[in-house]
Amino acid sequence: MKNKMNILVLPGDGVGPEVTEEAIKVIKAVSEIYSLNVQIEKALFGGAAVDKFGNPFPEETKNKIRDSDAILLGAVGGKKYDSLEKENKPESGLLELRKKLNLFINIRPIISFAELSNSSPIKSEYISNLDIVIIRELVGGLYFGEPRGYKNNMTEAYNTMKYSESEINRISDYAFKLSEKRSGKLCSVDKANVLEVSQLWRSTVKKLSENYPNVDLSHMYVDNAAMQLVQNPKQFDVVVTENLFGDILSDIASVLTGSIGMLPSASLNEKNFGVYEPIHGSAPDIAGKGIANPIASILSFAMALRYSLDLDNEADALEKAVQDVLNDGFRTKDILSEGKKEVSTSAMGDAIISKLQ
Repeated sequence: MKNKMNILVLPGDGVGPEVTEEAIKVIKAVSEIYSLNVQIEKALFGGAAVDKFGNPFPEETKNKIRDSDAILLGAVGGKKYDSLEKENKPESGLLELRKKLNLFINIRPIISFAELSNSSPIKSEYISNLDIVIIRELVGGLYFGEPRGYKNNMTEAYNTMKYSESEINRISDYAFKLSEKRSGKLCSVDKANVLEVSQLWRSTVKKLSENYPNVDLSHMYVDNAAMQLVQNPKQFDVVVTENLFGDILSDIASVLTGSIGMLPSASLNEKNFGVYEPIHGSAPDIAGKGIANPIASILSFAMALRYSLDLDNEADALEKAVQDVLNDGFRTKDILSEGKKEVSTSAMGDAIISKLQ
C-alpha cells in the first residue's frame, strides 16, 4: 500500500456538500481499488463556518490544512450571507485561503465531451474534441489590490488592479512550460490598449517568451478573447491571464462544455499543494434536491491525483470512468438531452464508481 495521503474536504455551502459527498465516495473507491492509503478529513468553510463560528475560515480549519496533502472544496456562498460585513462573507474566506496558501496558479481545463455536444448552445463542429487550458493568476489583481474601499458615505467605491513583474513572470512561466508539453501555442490575454497593468503584463510576457523559442506566443484583448472563445474556440490551446479576466473567461468557456457542472479546477502553489474545486457556485436554488451534477467535483479529485499526489495512472482511470458513464447515456438534469437517462447526484457518483471497478 502506498504512503498515507491526507485529503481535507471542505464541503461548503449550497450544493457543495452534495457534490463533495459523491467525490468522497469516489476517493474511497479509488483508494481501495488501487491500494492507496488515502485518509479523508472534513472541516467547515464558507457560510457553513460562518453559521457555527461567525468566521468563514476558522482556526480549526486552518489547523487541519497543515496536516493535509490536498484540499477538495465544494462551493461557498448564498443569499443569506449577502448582508454580512465583507470580512465575514464566505467569499472572503475563499480569498484568504488562496492568499494564505499562495495558490497563484489556477488551472481550468475546458474539455468538451462528444457525448454532450447537444447540451451546448454552440454548434458541435465548433466544440468537438475541444481541449483548452486557462491558466489564471489567482492571488493578485483587483481581488487583492490595495487600496480599496468606500468613501463619501459609501456613495463612491474604489479598487486597485495591481501586478508586479515578478508576479506576472511566475504565472506566465508556468503557462509557457505547459504550452511546451502541449501544442506549443500560448495566448496571453490582457487589456493593454487601456490599462497600464496590462501594458506591464504584455511587455513582461513578451520578454519571457525569449526563453521559450518553441512556443508560439500571441496576445489578445480580453473583450476580443471573450468573443473568440464563443466564435472560434479551437484556435486556443493554453490561455494565460490575470485574476479578473481569468474568472470571467473560464465561466464563458463553461458554455462550450454544455454545463458549468462539468468543469473542475486546480489552484496550486509553487510546491504543487492544491485546492481542487468545481468552478460552479453553490447554486442554493437546487441544493437538497439531488439533481446537482457531481462530475466537476469528481474530476477535481482526478486533478488532485495528477497534480498534488503524482498518481497519473489513477487520474487517467477516473477520467475514463467519467467518459464511460457519459457513453452509457447517464445524465444529471443540467446535461440531459433527448434519449438519455436522467439520474440523481448520488446515482451519477455510483455509476462512475462502477466503471472503476
